[in-house]
Amino acid sequence: MKNARSKKAAPYIVLSILAVVFALPLVWVVLASLDLNASSGVKIPAQFTLQNYIEVIKSQTNQRALRNGLIISLFQSLIVVFISILAAYPLSRFELKCKKIFMLTILFMTALPMTAVMVPVYRLFLTVKLYNSIPGVILFMTATSLPYGIWLMKNSMDGVPMELEEAAKVDGATTLTSIFKVIVPLMFPGICVVFIYTFSGSWGNFFVPYILLSTAEKMPASVQLYQFFGQNGMVVYGQLAAYSALYALPSIILYVLSQSYMSKGFNLSGAAKG
Repeated sequence: MKNARSKKAAPYIVLSILAVVFALPLVWVVLASLDLNASSGVKIPAQFTLQNYIEVIKSQTNQRALRNGLIISLFQSLIVVFISILAAYPLSRFELKCKKIFMLTILFMTALPMTAVMVPVYRLFLTVKLYNSIPGVILFMTATSLPYGIWLMKNSMDGVPMELEEAAKVDGATTLTSIFKVIVPLMFPGICVVFIYTFSGSWGNFFVPYILLSTAEKMPASVQLYQFFGQNGMVVYGQLAAYSALYALPSIILYVLSQSYMSKGFNLSGAAKG
């Protein structure tokens, strides 16, 4: 009996240890952001205060970085969703001769390491005058997100019954009308999945904007967060934690608002019944 109980308890003990390990940094961020005398260790503040948040929000540099990050992430996510819908339609609805090869090629592109392509991309951007350009960063990050976006969107579109689209065409709807008036509303959960996945990847991307942007005025929030470690040769841990909490806020809000859609993103079968 003891051995059986030990075997049952072992996974819970391991999971509890992992939970503590992952929770400690989050606890530090919350406590340090409310402490004017925060350090690198976890400790209860002697006096709770919002002054760190006020200082971070008042900084025009931080405001500009957060604004740049939102511009890059939102535009990239919207473009990826739009193009993925149009690309997924023929892959989902038509029997294309080279569809399998095309899908496998897309899958291979998602496996390419970013560091392997940045050197030629850097050289290309210098040649075509897109270096140090926010639209250029959006263009490149959109291209890198499209393969996975198309895969996810096709899987979601496969779950929308063709009978609904055919009925719309009988009523005189064009292909584009049937896509955006019939298919898109039914696959909205899948669209949320693609949007959140793309936004989160873009919002947290440090490497691409750090390489392709050179002026501080154009750096997004992900790069500005790193620069907290080099200000005046010291780290203001309270403001760093406050900035980290604000930086995580957009992704948290997206997940909370779309949680129900995330859970049923690819569960659209049977929509034609009834």
